[in-house]
Amino acid sequence: MEILKEQYEKEVVPALMKKFNYKSIMEVPKLDKIVINIGLGDTKENPKELENAIKELTQITGQKPITTKSKKAIAAFKLRAGVPIGCKVTLRKDKMYDFAEKLFNIALPRVRDFRGVPANSFDGRGNYSMGVREQVIFPEIEYEKVDKVRGMDIIFVTTAKTDEEAKELLKLLGMPFKN
Repeated sequence: MEILKEQYEKEVVPALMKKFNYKSIMEVPKLDKIVINIGLGDTKENPKELENAIKELTQITGQKPITTKSKKAIAAFKLRAGVPIGCKVTLRKDKMYDFAEKLFNIALPRVRDFRGVPANSFDGRGNYSMGVREQVIFPEIEYEKVDKVRGMDIIFVTTAKTDEEAKELLKLLGMPFKN
């Protein structure tokens, strides 16, 4: 699964240097990290749900996630401060490229009626966020063993200064944007 990393060095860097007129290779934006987050919210009623989410996220990413806890109490949601409400994992280097390649080439095409990811989910600083509605699109998850269909947020953090640079970087890496 080193294909994406090699593709970055051989194809993406020269294409970005030509398009944006960079003088040095160090100016070329690159993928910094990928953060995958699963927010559960209702773990108070079913604590086993958090364990299952952690297990599935570990299978998908190959790295153990950390548990996220609520920062403050919100009475309307019956939530206390410090209660576990989800899990997240931050991927860097080789695991990041492996996950991105698996997401672009295997998982996203398995989404029903998939026509591409929205191109307007950039934050203004070159980072891209997307949501996945169900974890069963990943090949590691066995559909029969899933207790509940969970969604997840996937954030691509780049070193790009603008959204246009980040979009071009992700497009060259293989992100299937809508036309």
